[in-house]
Amino acid sequence: MRVFHRGDQGSEVLDVQQRLAALGYALAPGELAGWFGPSTEAAIRAFQDLRHLRVDGLVGPDTWMQLVEAGFRLGDRTLYVHAPPFRGDDVRELQRKLNALGFDAGKEDGVHGQRTDLAVREFQRNVGEEPDGMVGLHTIATIQRMRPLEDVPSRAVVREGEELRGMRGSIDGKVIVIDPGDGPADGPAEVRVAMAASVAQELAGLGARPEILRGDSDAPSDRARAANELGASLCVSVHLGGGVPEASGPTCSYFGSATTYSPAGRRLAELILEELEREFGRRGRLQRLTVGMLRETRMPAVQVEPLVTTNELEASLIDDEGFPPRVARAVAGGARRFFG
Repeated sequence: MRVFHRGDQGSEVLDVQQRLAALGYALAPGELAGWFGPSTEAAIRAFQDLRHLRVDGLVGPDTWMQLVEAGFRLGDRTLYVHAPPFRGDDVRELQRKLNALGFDAGKEDGVHGQRTDLAVREFQRNVGEEPDGMVGLHTIATIQRMRPLEDVPSRAVVREGEELRGMRGSIDGKVIVIDPGDGPADGPAEVRVAMAASVAQELAGLGARPEILRGDSDAPSDRARAANELGASLCVSVHLGGGVPEASGPTCSYFGSATTYSPAGRRLAELILEELEREFGRRGRLQRLTVGMLRETRMPAVQVEPLVTTNELEASLIDDEGFPPRVARAVAGGARRFFG
């Protein structure tokens, strides 16, 4: 999709503004005719921060998808297995409540898939309802009467933590997907592609089976689906950081929001970050994100931003032809340690 930014005008911008207003964000009256002005950008940034998205003030695929999803509340519609699957905050709330009750609805990603359906049916059987997988007002009321404790680690987080302990072994033969970003906000395409190619080469040298996802125009959901279809053991999305000039150092992100996270993704992010800090001598940070490549992949997944393009010193490092191999050594080293 087209990425919308400050200065744009039109019906698409008006649609974004109407969704923001419905969520309670204040917009300047002069912008409400479909002009992407300062207050619209500020509202987008606040929304992105709340939703654990990249805070850049741009409306790209991830921000647009979550603006749409934020418009649904549990009970607004009947939920069931559907093609394409229902997506929204209502699904995410259902998953959170089921997980809190001990029914494993899987990753709280807001996508009503097979695991969520199985959890619904198991819940219905346990309370004596017809296990038809239909989540209407009656089933919702029954769930709410159970008063799920949503401030404790969910069943999905506990399960993934248990699975993480069983992932140790060898990197040899493991399929590892490498995603070279998805657009201009992720840094120059030629650098991202070079990083992806170097990472693939380094992983192959360790005995892994790297697969590079192709196509800048693919939506995040499409690329996540492609990674899932490959049956990958890990997914690494390579980007470049941006933002204010004073930003510096590597950032490694894993799936996570205010209420849930991926233990395996966090562990992989920690290990790759350690390797990047050692390689470049720059202090980095871990970050929770809910972008499509992290929340919709079924394997441990990370987004890696080795350095920041808007930092003058780091931009000079990025321009060096030796930069992609250095990133590759760090990423491959972290992946090897994850399995070892």
